[in-house]
Amino acid sequence: MKDFRTLNVWERGHRLTLAVYKATAKFPRDELYGLTSQIRRSCVSVPVNIAEGCGRGSGADLARFLQMAAGLASELEYHSLLAGELGLFEDADREYLIEEITEVKRMLASFIKKLKAEG
Repeated sequence: MKDFRTLNVWERGHRLTLAVYKATAKFPRDELYGLTSQIRRSCVSVPVNIAEGCGRGSGADLARFLQMAAGLASELEYHSLLAGELGLFEDADREYLIEEITEVKRMLASFIKKLKAEG
């Protein structure tokens, strides 16, 4: 069992989640149960899956949860692109979030590859 708080990818995902909550707080109220909720849910699920995978007993389990986190990061990426095209994000927020999502996805892919090589 690993302490998820020691993982750089978890820390990056956590910071991304905080930034998403801040950026989506500016969304129109009528999006609260639509895109705001979807973006927040998918973003929170990235570090949650990393944490849950760390609580499992094997590297294979951790890799499986990291793969779920990567899928959720891709979902978040699409939601962020859509919100940007709808004009819901300020340009600086959109650019920052897309860069951070891309980096988290890269980190997850690297970690998964490492676990599979050890496996």
